[in-house]
Amino acid sequence: MIRQVLMEDAKDLAALIRQVDSESPFMLYEAGERELTEETLQNLIRKLSGEQNAAIFAAEEDNILAGYLIAIGGAARKNKHSAYIVTGILKAYQGKGIGTLLFYELEEWAMQNGLHRLELTVITDNSAAIALYEKAGFQKEGIKRDSLYMNDKYVNEYYMSKILEG
Repeated sequence: MIRQVLMEDAKDLAALIRQVDSESPFMLYEAGERELTEETLQNLIRKLSGEQNAAIFAAEEDNILAGYLIAIGGAARKNKHSAYIVTGILKAYQGKGIGTLLFYELEEWAMQNGLHRLELTVITDNSAAIALYEKAGFQKEGIKRDSLYMNDKYVNEYYMSKILEG
């Protein structure tokens, strides 16, 4: 089941994000690098729920949060039509269609809220994520060269976006 998160999800969402950070080498933050508490997530949920161009979605299976997708809307008049996407799925639940469902729900919500552009970045070696994003209709726009430093080397990221036609 895909749904928008509620304030009472904050503790489980914090644990989910921490676990995804520890399982995936492709997340921006490494395990333990940032402090994610129930209070931190409550503040984020409160902030984003008050904005028309922002939302947090969760994939729930058997009462367990298995994945998340955060859409952070532009703050200025010139970019309020767009949202930056951050997503993560627990390793045990990958390859089961959860990512596809999260992006489907995102697009439905974005269209209902008048968004025109969805955007994200992804490490160029993350072929599974790139395949998911392309399946969801995202296209590569360019490359952020030497964008991140990991495993003792610089890595590139793709800029990807999807334009929504209403």
